[in-house]
Amino acid sequence: MSDFITHECGVALIRLLKPLEYYKQKYGTALYGLNKLYLLMEKQHNRGQDGAGVATIKINLESGYKYIDVQRSPNPNAIKEVFDEIFSHIRKKKRGNKKNFNDPDWVKHNVKYTGEVMIGHLRYGTHGKNSVFSVHPFLRENNWMTRNLALAGNFNMVNNAELFKQLIALGQHPKEKTDTVTVMEKIGHFLDTEVQNLFDQYHDYHDNKTVSELIANDLDVAKVLSRSAKDFEGGYTIVGVFGHGDAFVMRDPNGIRPAYYYYDDEICVAASERPAIMTVFDAEFEQVNELKPGHALIIKRNGKIKEEYIQKPAERKACSFERIYFSRGNDKEIYEERKLLGNLITPQVLHAINFDLDNTIFSFIPNTAETAFYGLINGVEKYLSVYKAETIKRGTEKMNEDDLQKLLNKRPRVEKLAIKDAKMRTFITNDSDRSDLVSHVYDVTYGQVSNNNDTIVLLDDSIVRGTTLKESIIAILDRLHPKKIIIASSAPQIRYPDCYGIDMSKMGDFVAFRAAVELTKEKNNEKLLHQVYDLCKQNEYDTSGAVPNFVKMIYDQFTDDEISNKVSEIVKSKNIKAEVQIIYQTVENLHMACPDNLGDWYFTGNYPTPNGSKVANKAFMNFMDGKDERAYD
Repeated sequence: MSDFITHECGVALIRLLKPLEYYKQKYGTALYGLNKLYLLMEKQHNRGQDGAGVATIKINLESGYKYIDVQRSPNPNAIKEVFDEIFSHIRKKKRGNKKNFNDPDWVKHNVKYTGEVMIGHLRYGTHGKNSVFSVHPFLRENNWMTRNLALAGNFNMVNNAELFKQLIALGQHPKEKTDTVTVMEKIGHFLDTEVQNLFDQYHDYHDNKTVSELIANDLDVAKVLSRSAKDFEGGYTIVGVFGHGDAFVMRDPNGIRPAYYYYDDEICVAASERPAIMTVFDAEFEQVNELKPGHALIIKRNGKIKEEYIQKPAERKACSFERIYFSRGNDKEIYEERKLLGNLITPQVLHAINFDLDNTIFSFIPNTAETAFYGLINGVEKYLSVYKAETIKRGTEKMNEDDLQKLLNKRPRVEKLAIKDAKMRTFITNDSDRSDLVSHVYDVTYGQVSNNNDTIVLLDDSIVRGTTLKESIIAILDRLHPKKIIIASSAPQIRYPDCYGIDMSKMGDFVAFRAAVELTKEKNNEKLLHQVYDLCKQNEYDTSGAVPNFVKMIYDQFTDDEISNKVSEIVKSKNIKAEVQIIYQTVENLHMACPDNLGDWYFTGNYPTPNGSKVANKAFMNFMDGKDERAYD
């Protein structure tokens, strides 16, 4: 993705299933869990660079000892900063208590962050300011151990305003309107209710200390989560720990947000990405389970592990952007899917270059597009193999040895043409100066392109705004004097906003949408824009969950190729000499490549939850009204 989009937070959960003494004896340290949590978060660093946080819970600790510890940072180097603080405290304790530090029981009682349950979070902010107060995990504190809650998640609630009103109707006074606080207070409310019900059930027969122990043992986590999530509408993977040690990972009914877990007799672990678990715990692919949509992984205080039904699973609409771009590409399935995406776009590319491989150079940008690029080159090589075989069949008698050797030596020309200068900072605020700086964010390799003769094919994994293409990539490639520049996107046209956790919420940002609007005006059909606006406005406050996506009417006027051609015009500045063409993957090919991740609402406008279409309509109204704000609370 040449345009930077913030997205997809990452979560991690570790539950030690043995006493700390076990890890001290087997692995030489009582800090085994913390070390693994650090690695698990680092292996998901791609999922969040706006902040990070950790919470740990100590199980079965006597009264008078602190059992919940939280460390958070809102800074870009947050993982390192968080664990530097954690291990700085631990080293300080060790220096003053070298003898006691060899006793895991003493460590648990006297050293922070040495609990059996740990949750971690990596943040990409899509809501609110980036301060320590917006970094997960969040803590809901209470003097009753069972009423405490530490919570972190990768989620966005479409109906947050409605959920907020429900909390007020309960008599609560939420301190913020963010969906993080709303979700935490929702779960907290039903946790309080369940704890109170159990207390009422037991207190006539036992003293209060015994009642507290019984509540911790008998608390029905699945019931709490089911009641809490009944009205949730959105994409979510939520991890949490109650104060007494029950832990959970909960996934939305459509499976929009990803969640995986693994356990053995020593440990239970969950994360947003499967390869992170495999690498950190040396687990096999088959040992790592995908958490089913509408279910929760529940780890009780006593170590019992179970995947439980929470909400009725809906049609599976797992986010396809996870496969195209967001998740790390070292997952076995994602790697193959990305290669196939590149392979499937090969016919379009070959037609665009008129099958002239002798005068075409293939490259890619950014690094996340590399795997799809392998697929594209494989596709070109397959075409060449067929071409060589057919040419030899037709012309064996006429072909001399030199011609035959030349034919057999034909290969795709692959070069590293575009290079990103990752450390460049656009520190000048003057617009004209800034544009010049932006054009230098990428650099090029000189001496590989034949002036005014070669075509450059550059594979990108997706095109959102088109700004980086126009101001930087195409501008710098044009300095190589190619005849033509083709940008091929392994993803389809991004046409609609996301409302489930990706920072793509403003309709006017999408170059495909701007292309559709320009084409509409060229057809002298601006009245359609106003008709769509009126329909959106009339249904703005409809709460039925059945409001159509009226924005589709704008796209329905045109073919995919017409929009792609207009995008090609938009991203070509007046001073660009080369011909420019943009090619997009088809939605049909996307589904073929990623058959288990059919969530495609940003491409098709087909939202998996009832109020998704209202977000698209609101984004369009904001565009028409000139409002530069996102389309949901």
